[in-house]
Amino acid sequence: MTAQPGVLAFGTTDHCYLELSVRQGVDAARLAAAVAAQTESLSTTGGVNVVVGVRPELWPGLVGIRPGDAVGMNEDVVGPDGFRMPATQHDVWLWVSGGSRTAVFDATAALAAALAPIASLDSELAGWVYQQDRDLTGFIDGTENPSAFEAADLVAPGGSGSVVLVQVWQHDGAALAALDREAQEAMIGRTKADSIELPAGVMPPTSHVSRTVVTAADGEELHILRRNTAYGTPASHGTVFVGFSPDRSRLQTMLERMAGVGDGIRDALTRVTTPLTGGYYYVPSLGELAAHTAADPDR
Repeated sequence: MTAQPGVLAFGTTDHCYLELSVRQGVDAARLAAAVAAQTESLSTTGGVNVVVGVRPELWPGLVGIRPGDAVGMNEDVVGPDGFRMPATQHDVWLWVSGGSRTAVFDATAALAAALAPIASLDSELAGWVYQQDRDLTGFIDGTENPSAFEAADLVAPGGSGSVVLVQVWQHDGAALAALDREAQEAMIGRTKADSIELPAGVMPPTSHVSRTVVTAADGEELHILRRNTAYGTPASHGTVFVGFSPDRSRLQTMLERMAGVGDGIRDALTRVTTPLTGGYYYVPSLGELAAHTAADPDR
């Protein structure tokens, strides 16, 4: 069993994200079968990639197999100074990506229409790749991503699915522009031009790098796969954070460290960006999707 192809479909330029709520009376088995069938169809005939995630509590069997991962983002993450990352959990998350806005638009519209009998559309957001590998702060995004080979294992641990954290972060462009390059680099923990990590003696404890590194008990760094994109207009814009992990715990630890939970040290990047949404979704493997597609009585 491997990851859904869209998770590792690097190089796509246009993206759209949907969040939906399951309609009353739709059980987990019917939901799983429906989303599996639709994503299979669009991925093979629509010229786009479709990734589906389901609220962890709703994916059949996950509670019994991986109880620590079977929990959505049901509570805000709140730092000691009152900084808050809101929990806006939905039931289904869909990510459509492709090489043109037309293809992504058409596929997204078809997907939303096909799922309308079982789920209502709550939100939709279009994203795109900015300057190949940078976010709208101007810094390179995803420098610490694992290699493609390592990422394949990361997002399909033991042949099962992964957990994705999805957040929309709005940027304060004026506040960012008021910082000179040196201050911006101290905020991120990397050089802006080439993303070289600042030396240990220079790296502030409040830097984004310092606060987002998560380690195991033995000191080994626990990686995630970031597939972020930009969104918005010059007047209102930001980052769609899409982080895949083999488990929920490292993502939750990362958020708590950013908010300063435990030690009071808050990520400096949160001074110029504001989280608007947040949710965890279970992203089943191809094998798990195929099992539910085969069980769909409508096929």
